[in-house]
Amino acid sequence: MKLKWLKHSPKHSTGVSWGVPWERGILKREDSLMLMNEDGQKEPIQTWPMAYWPDGSVKWTGHSAVLQPNDDSYELTVGENQSPNFSLKVIDSENQINVDTGEMQCIINKKGTNFIEEIVSGSKILGTKGRLISIQEVRDAISEVKTIKEIPMESKIKHAEIEQNGSLRCVIKIEGEHKAISTNNKRSWLPFHLRIYFYAESSSIKMVHTFFYDGDPQTDFIKGLGMEFSLPLSGEAWNRHIRFAGDEGIYSEPAQLLLTRRHRNANGLYEKQINGEMIDLSDQQHQNLLDHVKQNAIWNDFKLTQDSADHYRIAKRTKSGYSWVESAHGTRAKGLIYAGGENGGMGIGVKNFWQKFPSTLELSGLNNATSKLKVWFWSPDSEAMDFRHYSDETHVVSAYEGFDEMRATPNGIANTSEVFLQCYTDAPSHEELVEKAEDWQSSNLLVCEPTYYYETKALGIWSLPDKDHPVKAKIEGELDKAIHFYKREIDQRRWYGFWNYGDVMHTYDPIRHQWRYDLGGFAWQNTELVPNIWLWYAFLRSGREDIFKMAEAMTRHTSEVDVYHFGEYAGLGSRHNVVHWGCGCKEARISMAGLHKFYYFLTTDERTRDLLTEVRDSDFALLNLDPMREFYPKDQYKTHVRIGPDWSAFCSNWLSEWERTGNVIYRDKILKGIETLKKLPLRLLSGPTFGYNPHTSELQHMGDGLAGGYHMIIAFGGPQAWMELAQVLDDEEWEDMLADFGEFYELSQEEKLNRSNGILNNKFFNNRMLAAGIVAYAASKKKSSSIAEKAWNLLLHEEVTQMKLPIEEKEVRAWKNIIEVPCIGTNAASQWCLNSIIALELIGEYLPSDPVLMKNDKMTILND
Repeated sequence: MKLKWLKHSPKHSTGVSWGVPWERGILKREDSLMLMNEDGQKEPIQTWPMAYWPDGSVKWTGHSAVLQPNDDSYELTVGENQSPNFSLKVIDSENQINVDTGEMQCIINKKGTNFIEEIVSGSKILGTKGRLISIQEVRDAISEVKTIKEIPMESKIKHAEIEQNGSLRCVIKIEGEHKAISTNNKRSWLPFHLRIYFYAESSSIKMVHTFFYDGDPQTDFIKGLGMEFSLPLSGEAWNRHIRFAGDEGIYSEPAQLLLTRRHRNANGLYEKQINGEMIDLSDQQHQNLLDHVKQNAIWNDFKLTQDSADHYRIAKRTKSGYSWVESAHGTRAKGLIYAGGENGGMGIGVKNFWQKFPSTLELSGLNNATSKLKVWFWSPDSEAMDFRHYSDETHVVSAYEGFDEMRATPNGIANTSEVFLQCYTDAPSHEELVEKAEDWQSSNLLVCEPTYYYETKALGIWSLPDKDHPVKAKIEGELDKAIHFYKREIDQRRWYGFWNYGDVMHTYDPIRHQWRYDLGGFAWQNTELVPNIWLWYAFLRSGREDIFKMAEAMTRHTSEVDVYHFGEYAGLGSRHNVVHWGCGCKEARISMAGLHKFYYFLTTDERTRDLLTEVRDSDFALLNLDPMREFYPKDQYKTHVRIGPDWSAFCSNWLSEWERTGNVIYRDKILKGIETLKKLPLRLLSGPTFGYNPHTSELQHMGDGLAGGYHMIIAFGGPQAWMELAQVLDDEEWEDMLADFGEFYELSQEEKLNRSNGILNNKFFNNRMLAAGIVAYAASKKKSSSIAEKAWNLLLHEEVTQMKLPIEEKEVRAWKNIIEVPCIGTNAASQWCLNSIIALELIGEYLPSDPVLMKNDKMTILND
């Protein structure tokens, strides 16, 4: 199989990890794999299984390699692996883990405050005492503005372990929480997970940092959150440098300038100094210059603060107690800081630095014996994180909020950031730092060709682009326009920020020329109608890096911020709202594994694997919060589920756990429900609400035609999860059940009544366009041109498609010039694109030659 870089090959030797799918029955567990570069030479790789097919063959493999620049493609095949020239050396002792990459030695602590005790490269100690830091802002619960105090806090390690220890890649996971630095304050809070990645023969470290909120939103505000390293720099003040990656290049300054009133460029030495070169002034000929230079101020503290998606500020000061002096302003910094002296230095970068503002890169004590380099994920120069809800009441009727219950709690949500560290034994050039910053902001990833992903059938049902047929070409054009619109809209509307980046808004307001950001359930999308799956399918079928970045950001956000990782709602997520965690509906459909597993399988990201594991037993959360509590008392049954989106979400979670671990307990949970449905007269059309016992995975039939619309079954990834199940179960009756469901959705009123013994009728089957994918499945399974015609009608006919096609943009003059699509809604866009991608695969042969397409003047906004 051919592999290529997602964007382009890195400029330097790079450690990279990626995942690869395999067609069923192709790869055996005992098979060895080898990687060859463009010259046919073997590259050492580290390989491990990530998922299995039911027959025991390998479904996904994870790989790591340390690759040199200039090779644009590789070939992965069964064969004997090449042994590396140098293997990682990892020693696990009682209190520490020692890692030797060959280029760098690092001591990881398993207890205490500092997760990194020391980093050595060559014979030089380049970094010590790496720790997490935060600032708690305590406010008076009554006073709106009064800050009682700020409490500085630091990490407290509770557990550390080696998660992966291979010849080329080592992963260490550290768990802990933040504790007050003051011995008088015993509080610990803000749990964290920190993964540290090492690669053989590399002087780079990757860190994935996740923190969890567990405070009182009325009083516990977070003023700052980040990490800190101590740097034992050496050399004279004029040979100690700070450098920031700005919009394009490097902003560089020393602790002490060679520029003086009498020595403007010091015979070129000043220019060399600003370029980061070491300057020797020991020669007698420089004595006069040296006398002047020593009169210059010594600047010890520097920081770059990204306070919005459109602005950063660089400032410096001589020392604490004196004013900050503004150095420069810019737009979007590339998120890298380098601090170094005559003994070398350290560079640190934060991925999505400006996108996840407010963020700061800071260096204090540049001319001290030990300098402090700080990365602030949340800058203390900004307002504190505010976790309070936007209102003291719910707005169910007027603003489409879910329940009258106020459940707007942030307790248990999380946020994940990626940090990179590079050791330099000699001062790097500006060009090296720019290249490093660009690499860190890119997704350095090896990917397969779309055709290969498609042929493995490892991620459900989707189509490859095909523009040969004129109607297919039109549909592909609209799919491209939808991606283009949201990509531009993210930037135009500035959907950025630490808690927002990755999400999109729900419904547009053409009167205000603004999304309904302030109207209850019409604001943030929070995975509603599964835009995640749409974006991941759009990537798989195109291989486009820009779509990958959109899907990656959405996965990082929705899997962390919109989901509860502990507490009362653990395993569930929050429905769409003005505040991400604000809606009273806490449901399994938001945390469903099928939304997020694409990212894990493509990148091997262990944090995402954690999230998939978290939800494997999310059905037990319904014992505390019945999704149908508004309709049915909790008396006869332990709880209730709708066949979709509740049970379908559990199927997705169980499939993920089964395929990743081989644990048949989770397969049997799926089969238990399917066998129950098979025995009922209406099979998958039964209910749609059931009693449910998580301890036995038993669906308990309560009757048919009950509360819970059938559009809820098909709108939230249920069909995608079930169709993927059909690909692995080899259960003909299950496939028939899916096909019957799809066919039934588009039957006439009379036919529905006849087939259901008068129980089901059209009023149960709303928002018909949402059913297009499963109707297409029915047409494909039954080889029915008449059902296929109905499916295409749902997507292409102006009366029912619920999308205004073609997508037409117009420029309007509001508070600024805006390009808008007046009738856009993310529910409709996500589902139309997703179902079109599926229908093109299943019933492309039945496309009408001249559909009524792209002439609609209205679009219905989809509500659940």
